[in-house]
Amino acid sequence: MTRAGDIRLAGELGVDAVGFIFAHGSPRRVAPAEARAMRQATAPMVDVVALFRNNSKEEVREVVRTVRPTLLQFHGEEDDAFCRSFNLPYLKAVPMGGAGVSGEDANARTLQLAYPNTAGFLFDSHAPGAGGGTGKTFDWSRLPTGLHRPFLLAGGIHAENVFDAIVATLPWGVDVSSGVEQAPGIKDGHKMRRFVEEVRRADCHEMA
Repeated sequence: MTRAGDIRLAGELGVDAVGFIFAHGSPRRVAPAEARAMRQATAPMVDVVALFRNNSKEEVREVVRTVRPTLLQFHGEEDDAFCRSFNLPYLKAVPMGGAGVSGEDANARTLQLAYPNTAGFLFDSHAPGAGGGTGKTFDWSRLPTGLHRPFLLAGGIHAENVFDAIVATLPWGVDVSSGVEQAPGIKDGHKMRRFVEEVRRADCHEMA
């Protein structure tokens, strides 16, 4: 998120979490002070997620101190010891795009041994070493089976495909960025509403 108005609308729509990106090179990156100011627009009971990709320990600590996120999300080559060193729950992103990703890379046992302290995994369509927000999907049938941690689905999800994505993969949640934007970092209110409506429809379908 880069605008307080978008955060307020997300809260009105009943989302579970909003995120701030601190990864270098991202067009959606915000400064810790900006995120701290926007955090005031967050609705009660909505988690604040801080996203990093190969940031230094000092940078992560500054965000934790300044923004007070409730959850950290790591998209780089960070190991479990690094991710858990900030005494906050964290999610580890798993890149599912690019020729460099094999079945072994997304093997449930391998992931859980490598990140035993993660609160969950996030499967995204970007290639190893690249950033998210590409607007591209990946083959959902390649998701690992046998995970004992919750997982989120990301990558190219928007209002037109999120229903099918949820029904096909049964994730703990979905992570959307470009799918509800009019430009990088600038959310589109209509797209946000449509997206949440489709998520709710999928939730009702699961319970039927």
